[in-house]
Amino acid sequence: MFSLILKLCLALLIPRLDAMLPVEYVGSRSILRTIETNIKNDGNREYGIEVNATNFDDVFRETPATYAVVEFFAHWCPACRNYKPQYEKVARLFNGADAIHPGIILMARVDCANKINSKLCDKFSIEHFPMLFWGPAAKFVSGSWKRKQENSAIHLIDEWRTADLLLNWINKQLGSSYGLEDVTYENEHVQTNTTDLQQIARAVYDVEEATATAFEIITEHKMIKSETRASLINFLQILVAHHPSRRCRKGSAEILVNFDTLNPSKVWSRGTLQLFRDKKVAMSDHQICGKDIPRGYWMFCRGSKNDTRGFSCGLWVLLHSLSVRIDDGESQNTFKSTCNFIHDFFVCEECRQHFHEMCSSVSKPFEKAHDFILWLWEAHNEVNERLMKDEASFRTGDPKFPKVIFPPKQLCPSCYSSEPKNGNRNISWDHDEVYRFLTNYYGEVLVSEYKDKDSLPNVETGKLAEELVASPNSVVVPFGAALGIAAASCGFGALAWLWRSRQKSRKYKHQLLKSI
Repeated sequence: MFSLILKLCLALLIPRLDAMLPVEYVGSRSILRTIETNIKNDGNREYGIEVNATNFDDVFRETPATYAVVEFFAHWCPACRNYKPQYEKVARLFNGADAIHPGIILMARVDCANKINSKLCDKFSIEHFPMLFWGPAAKFVSGSWKRKQENSAIHLIDEWRTADLLLNWINKQLGSSYGLEDVTYENEHVQTNTTDLQQIARAVYDVEEATATAFEIITEHKMIKSETRASLINFLQILVAHHPSRRCRKGSAEILVNFDTLNPSKVWSRGTLQLFRDKKVAMSDHQICGKDIPRGYWMFCRGSKNDTRGFSCGLWVLLHSLSVRIDDGESQNTFKSTCNFIHDFFVCEECRQHFHEMCSSVSKPFEKAHDFILWLWEAHNEVNERLMKDEASFRTGDPKFPKVIFPPKQLCPSCYSSEPKNGNRNISWDHDEVYRFLTNYYGEVLVSEYKDKDSLPNVETGKLAEELVASPNSVVVPFGAALGIAAASCGFGALAWLWRSRQKSRKYKHQLLKSI
């Protein structure tokens, strides 16, 4: 009888779990990627992103680009049709994952002949077609423009009639030298001024990029095994509670809730396991930070060469940003989870082993977050010292971003209690100042310009995931979460409780809870 009820519960649970998987939706993040597949019959790709009144604010709120160019046009207008190829020549430089100069300018278009856009076009006082506007991307969110308006952050572009004129106008605004013939991204405009504290504010996009890239590596290399499941679950718990990006927190929670479904273990019966396999549920189908991340480029972690910085930089920023958000009671668990995650899932063997050695050298548990934050900072500097020697020997370093001991004195003079003597290891640090700098740099400053909004639709996925995101100190057990959903679906609370109790006696459950 019990098994019959259990099968009924699972039968009701499966469609519900299926509904909880990522769905295709028309939202801001998906629209930003439409250019990847927006190819006309003649084979030419369109790079200008056409937005409308329903997604306009979301697109400009979510874009990582600092600036935006918006063309208001009408599809029936001959002049607009003739101008479109000129606009596309400029848009290809900035839009899309394969952009020549990504993450700088969003090139968008609004069709005012579409009735849905009437009020939007009125807000920008569109008098003729086409009209082009320039400004910080964030200023277009619920923005407007009037011809006699003073001190507006949004400006009418008056030199746009050819691609050359438009690009020259952009170059004047940015003090840049982009060219229509640019074909490879040489990272020539990277900022290397380490004294600019605000640079880190753009790094939250790289933290998203690094999180998504790490998860892709894990799934593509089939790295989730019986001996690594617990370490991934533990790390996901930390991401749910403390990731600086809300969409990554939410995506991590969705994966955590569905973990046993996405990556079934031997604890499931053969028949139940087959039911889930028939639904074609797979871990690789989940994008941990949203369906359109990774974007394919870096912003704060951009090197002057395409094969420098990038993922390793983003991963370090992720670890530091997590460390400054934990409470004292979480410090030892976060330390163990970080060490286990790098050991089990980082694919650079030499780096993985070196990090494992640093973790193994810690002789006593961390009782305060303060101590873990400083340990991670010291570990990072130890890695940098090792790489300094390697890069000097093999000449593989980034000339604009050589490895340095962090933070440099220009960035935090108060962190140094005396001048360095006889090499970096003899620096006399003021650890209290270093701690204050790290918590500010990877905490408040990191997210100071980040628009922490989520454009995902309000589907049922999410009610449990949202609870996990909003409850940073909760302990998440994927199996229990899934059973909780089953209980809600079936209405057999008592029987679900009994089944959960039985599962606790199983070896896998015991080991998982013990490890968590």
